[in-house]
Amino acid sequence: MSEADIGLIGLAVMGQNLVLNMHDHGIKVAVFNRTVSKVDEFMADSAAGTDIIPTHSLEEFIQKLKRPRRIMLMVKAGQPVDDFIDLLLPHLEPGDIIIDGGNSLYTDTERRVNALKKRGISFIGTGISGGETGARYGPSIMPGGDVDAWPHVKDIFRSIAAKVDGEPCCDWVGPGGAGHYVKMVHNGIEYGDMQLICEAYNLLKTALGLSPSEMQEIFEEWNQGELNSYLIEITAHIFSVNDKDGSPLVEKILDVAGQKGTGKWTVEGALDIGIPLTLISEAVFARCLSAMKEERVEASKILEGPGTRFQIDRKEFIVSIRDALYASKIVSYAQGFMLMRAAAKEKNWNLDYGAVAMMWRGGCIIRSAFLGKIKDAYKKNPDIKNLLLDEYFLKEVNNAQEGWRRVVATSALIGVPAPCFSTALAFYDGYRSERLPANLLQAQRDFFGAHTYERLDSPRGSFFHTDWSGSGGKVSAGSYNA
Repeated sequence: MSEADIGLIGLAVMGQNLVLNMHDHGIKVAVFNRTVSKVDEFMADSAAGTDIIPTHSLEEFIQKLKRPRRIMLMVKAGQPVDDFIDLLLPHLEPGDIIIDGGNSLYTDTERRVNALKKRGISFIGTGISGGETGARYGPSIMPGGDVDAWPHVKDIFRSIAAKVDGEPCCDWVGPGGAGHYVKMVHNGIEYGDMQLICEAYNLLKTALGLSPSEMQEIFEEWNQGELNSYLIEITAHIFSVNDKDGSPLVEKILDVAGQKGTGKWTVEGALDIGIPLTLISEAVFARCLSAMKEERVEASKILEGPGTRFQIDRKEFIVSIRDALYASKIVSYAQGFMLMRAAAKEKNWNLDYGAVAMMWRGGCIIRSAFLGKIKDAYKKNPDIKNLLLDEYFLKEVNNAQEGWRRVVATSALIGVPAPCFSTALAFYDGYRSERLPANLLQAQRDFFGAHTYERLDSPRGSFFHTDWSGSGGKVSAGSYNA
């Protein structure tokens, strides 16, 4: 008998918690897993005593679903998604809906939307953020794809999503791969936020010699102000946890960071469109550098740092680190929204950036009070080119600027790496520069490759070539892409 409102395939941690979340909200769910024993384990453990419907074959799974059939895949991104689509298609009919809730590359989602549309099947690629706790009690949900399918899943998604001031952190993002693109940018910003916090931690520890318990107090204080966020909150908690011997656990963890690729995708997407996503790029490279542990250990025995010690005013420098963290965070989000704006223009997505900010207000890893200010900025001016130009963020960066510069300069003087603090400031100074030294760069390109240049005293789009050496001739290589 068809009785389930939705079916979910993939009973790893995220899948199980989403099913339990749906059950809590009165949604009848059927479940299936390729390793069928996991279905029975789930029903005997977390789902014991519920009316969740276990199935042990795809045929049985399909039979349990009301029409239009709504099938959510919570499987590993990439080929496994395509494999399950191929397995499902013989059992589906026009009007049925497949939902990919994994961290899929947005171009894969676009391909699937188009291919399945031809067969009368709707496809939704939805970003889901919040980890296992968010999945269980309310994640941020970013759906995109075939808009015809949205009315059929809207009530389910919005009921299980996190709520902020009564509003669900879920809304339709746009066609094609828009939902997964926004989730990708979210993850890139997450990379940046985490690295910025790590740089603050490193300076508090290395430059000031603070203990984890002292840093816990500082982060708890920061979490009461503009930096209030999930990541600041959990960082304070991390500093409070001791190992079995009573020493801080965080200091016993190997300094090698992992990554699953979404940060790299964000950087690649920025390079494809030509957006200077410098902070998130540095955050990805910082993880890559951390992975070179053995090389770094050897280099530490050979390469020298500054020989002079500097006196640092402890109280003043803590405030400066807070300022650098806040200003750099603003730059990170400004760059992320620049990227989404450029992608939307290229792909004709009508993204609502204020709505995106509100989708990230609760449930997700980068949730923070700060995002409400981004919504306000886009409410005042939906066409604002950069968040740095908004009145609120302009004032905040100006107020933090002195401490931010002090931290970047001091980091260089004492030899403590702060790549994201530094690149954020470099971007800010570059963005506010009426004139950059790219004129010399173009002269160099024209000298060795006849790539041409534009002139200040001629209209944009007029290109010139100079025979700089006197023996290069008059033939140019054509215009260039800035």
